[in-house]
Amino acid sequence: MESRMLRSTENALSSSSFCAKPRDATLSSLNRGQLGHPGLRVNAEQIGRNEEKLREFHDGGRSKYLTLLNLLLQAIFFGVACLDDVLKRVIGRKDIKFVTSFRDLLFTTMAFPISTFVFLVFWTLFHYDRSLVYPKGLDDFFPAWVNHAMHTSIFPFSLFETILRPHHYPSKKLGLTLLGAFNFAYIIRILWRYVQTGNWVYPVFDSLSPLGIIIFFSAAYILVAGIYLFGEKINHWKWGAIAKPQMKKN
Repeated sequence: MESRMLRSTENALSSSSFCAKPRDATLSSLNRGQLGHPGLRVNAEQIGRNEEKLREFHDGGRSKYLTLLNLLLQAIFFGVACLDDVLKRVIGRKDIKFVTSFRDLLFTTMAFPISTFVFLVFWTLFHYDRSLVYPKGLDDFFPAWVNHAMHTSIFPFSLFETILRPHHYPSKKLGLTLLGAFNFAYIIRILWRYVQTGNWVYPVFDSLSPLGIIIFFSAAYILVAGIYLFGEKINHWKWGAIAKPQMKKN
């Protein structure tokens, strides 16, 4: 009987996790011991602590995190790359112009520079002071392998893609403009979320002055633009004449 009561109470709490008043009322009742069983009170307290820790993660939606946006971007890119390979085999052509061009544009202007940026900046700040980007409390919800899947594996996959397949880069003007547009859109997303909630996406911004934040964003774009140019150099070094004919020069 008590076991069934425990399961039903947990289900009720879970289903109302985004409804503050019902959840708070239920937790209050459990903590006062109105349902009697001490196991229910312990479980309710644990649920309350877990929801408090995850409140910051859910506030503003997952799109506020560059890491998750990057994972979505990587999934789209590798999906397009797979489609390109399948169509070439099915149709029997060496080049599917639109799909191949979109694949290369997506990889060169966003997938490679952003994944490398996430890898470099995250681990630099993590080893300097992890509380700036990944507070220790998140270890309760994301084991080490998940952290590495999100922030480490993205770099070698992008690097291997650069080395194993030639990509035709657009002109520097177009490439840096598209990359800058993505950078600007994400900054607007961060600022809008701060205006709406009063909280920064990453704790690192709490330690910066307004001028410091401007410098941080400017330095971030310089870094990601440098990564873009570095990727172009690697591509040309590895593939040379294969990639060069379709590369536009300013």
